[in-house]
Order: sequence, then C-alpha cells, then structure tokens
Amino acid sequence: MDLTFKTEEGIFNYRVCAIILHENSILATKNEGTPYYYLPGGRVRLHETAESAIERELFEELGIRARILRPLWLNQGFFTEDVTGQRFHELCLYYLVDISDTTLLSQGRCFTRTEDDRQYLYQWLPLSGLKDEYLYPLFIKEKIHDLPQTLTILAEYE
Repeated sequence: MDLTFKTEEGIFNYRVCAIILHENSILATKNEGTPYYYLPGGRVRLHETAESAIERELFEELGIRARILRPLWLNQGFFTEDVTGQRFHELCLYYLVDISDTTLLSQGRCFTRTEDDRQYLYQWLPLSGLKDEYLYPLFIKEKIHDLPQTLTILAEYE
C-alpha cells in the first residue's frame, strides 16, 4: 500500500526521488498526462524504507539497479498540481544516485519507457538551462548547483 491518502483538504504523499546527474545534466521525466518534468521516483509503501523505495522505483521505472550515494533533501512540499488542481502536502526524500554500473546511459539523451500501460519520456536536461524548464519541484532549479553534504530539510510552498 502506497503511503498516500486523500482528504477533503487535499492529498498527502510520502515519496522518494532520485537525483541522477551526468555530464552537467539531470535525468527528468514526464508522462502523457503532465506537461511538466519531474524527477524519477515514486511513493513509499507502508513498512518500506525510503532507501528500498528508491531502489524499487528505479528498477520499475528505468530497469536499473543503481547505487544510493547519500540523501540530499527532505522537502516538505505544499502545492497545487497544475493539471488536476488538487492540493498536496508531500514529504519527499531526494537521494543522489550513482548509475555508473548500469546501462542507463546507453538509452541516449532522450528515451521512452512504459510502466503500467503508461508512456514516460525521459530526458537529460542541462543544468545550465533548468531555470527555463517546466520542472517541479521548483527548488531543484537552484539547489542542484550546490548539493549538500548532509541531509537538509526544506519547506516549499508553490
């Protein structure tokens, strides 16, 4: 069971995301239902550690077994989703991930994958142009240029 629930005031999510960097670019994705990019990852399940969740999500989404280097951020996100208009309260742990022992780079700079009958577009977005990209969460556009050495707690209101 995913750690997400709906209330009259909005939706709560507990998620994990991967920060995957290569040649001054970050891997981002979007699906058929979203006009914006976001980072690979997903919801944590009940009785699952965040580390197990990110490993599972990367295998499900990208077919890789990556190595977690370290946690970067715990973001407390409060936002309204652009497409559905639903209000969210989201806790998301962002992990720096090493893909050097995987075949991910052989997919190219832009590729598609299918998961649960849904098509996902993955793209390596140059860090130098992130400020102009339709990418969530917004804090990534600035914080990606100065990665913390220890877990940092953030609160973002979008």
